Amino acid sequence: MQTRSFLTLLFLAGALIGCPNRTDAAQKRPNVLFILTDDQRWDAMSLAGNPHLKTPNIDRLGREGVYFKYTFCTTSLCSPSRASILSGLYAHSHGVVNNFTEYPAQLQSFPMALHKDGYETAYIGKWHMGEQNDEPRPGFDWFVTHKGQGKYWDTEFSFNGARREVKKGYYTTVLTDMAEQWLKGRTGDKPWMLMLGHKAPHSFYLPEEKYSKTFENTWIPYPESAFHLEDKPAWMKDRLYTWHGIYGPLFDWRKNFPDDRPEAVVDFANMTRAYWGTILSVDDSVGQLYQLLKQRGELDNTVIVHMGDNGLLNGEHGMVDKRTMHEASIRLPLVVRYPGLTPTTEPKVISQQVLTVDMPPSILELCGAPALKDIHGKSWVKLVRHGDRSWRKSWLYHYNYEKQFPYTPNVRGVRTESWKYMHYPHGDGSPDRHMAELYNIEFDPDERYNLANNPKYADVLKKMQAELVKALKKTGLTPETDPMPLDEGIKSELPDEKIR
Repeated sequence: MQTRSFLTLLFLAGALIGCPNRTDAAQKRPNVLFILTDDQRWDAMSLAGNPHLKTPNIDRLGREGVYFKYTFCTTSLCSPSRASILSGLYAHSHGVVNNFTEYPAQLQSFPMALHKDGYETAYIGKWHMGEQNDEPRPGFDWFVTHKGQGKYWDTEFSFNGARREVKKGYYTTVLTDMAEQWLKGRTGDKPWMLMLGHKAPHSFYLPEEKYSKTFENTWIPYPESAFHLEDKPAWMKDRLYTWHGIYGPLFDWRKNFPDDRPEAVVDFANMTRAYWGTILSVDDSVGQLYQLLKQRGELDNTVIVHMGDNGLLNGEHGMVDKRTMHEASIRLPLVVRYPGLTPTTEPKVISQQVLTVDMPPSILELCGAPALKDIHGKSWVKLVRHGDRSWRKSWLYHYNYEKQFPYTPNVRGVRTESWKYMHYPHGDGSPDRHMAELYNIEFDPDERYNLANNPKYADVLKKMQAELVKALKKTGLTPETDPMPLDEGIKSELPDEKIR
């Protein structure tokens, strides 16, 4: 009996030594603070190597937790991407294929699953699914939002649909204060999940006054790829003077100066300076909430997620906005802090490709909640803790043309760890209009050299076309469910497959 007791003590001591961050609080089901920004590029934080924009609070989450270096959206558009983050599904499955469609009320989501499993849930900020709807959505005990995009200053918020109030002040500050009030006002012992939907850094960029001149002495030229469009599809050249081109009217920083005037470049720099300025306020918000959780003794029992909904083209390939499959458009920031995920103090960097659809299964696994059924995403918990040899090597990108914004064609593409292939199903067929793009992103991360029409890479092109067919089928896109035709060259690669 004494021997057994002694062995038991040794076992318990070893368990405690092996889990230095394990406390009484850490044994509870974790809370979740999910911070979602709008149009934040992957490199719009200093953790990603930005030499000018300093984001110490966002960086701290990654350094004390996990930095997912290669995170992507499956559709680079706000509403479809947000629906994928909630549901774990591609846009063609959840149905939110544009910025005007409501998230289906009966469609499963990870907040609904947590709420059903005993969590107290809240959403505060920009919802951006259902343009004119500011009513509560299913799965949340507390729901504060507004119609449309909201404003950087003095936005009118709807509180659970019961009252509307113009909250004076800067959006990011107001949002953070409301989050603090909700956290401090909670009663009871339920675990909680709070989602914050920031407006920043969405256009039109308007920094707080204290950050309005932070980057005024920082010189920011157009990216090199802005003017090298010779081997690119013709629609990219056509887009230059449209709403989504660098010579178009999207941002009021450009005052339609001639292209050879230095003021044009200055305006582009001012636009970027303002974009970065809005992110500085978000970083302040992250730091404020971090300190609140620390003061309340909840920090180490909270899964803190900071991510963007999609990337942003900022001059790359002559474009602004998103929608396309180019790297600046699809790549986004993701950092996660939770000692229960990474029990050591060493920062962890994940280099495998992680997607927006992976968020629901990952959050639910960390919270010990039932998984959503029949989704496209995969939990990255095992990947972070132990590595995962079965992790994806390639994935599908999917975007459907919008009549309201006709500057981007339909896109069906596939990205591996080394290559990216972009297919535009509805090209006009003219031989001089290159309607495909192929990049070796391992050696050409800026996607300067389109190899789709280079005979030396014909075999790679065929392999990527075949990979695209597999990716389409894996996500349920078949000739019956997806009306987008594939090139004859792609079809000939798999003659026995039922594709078009």
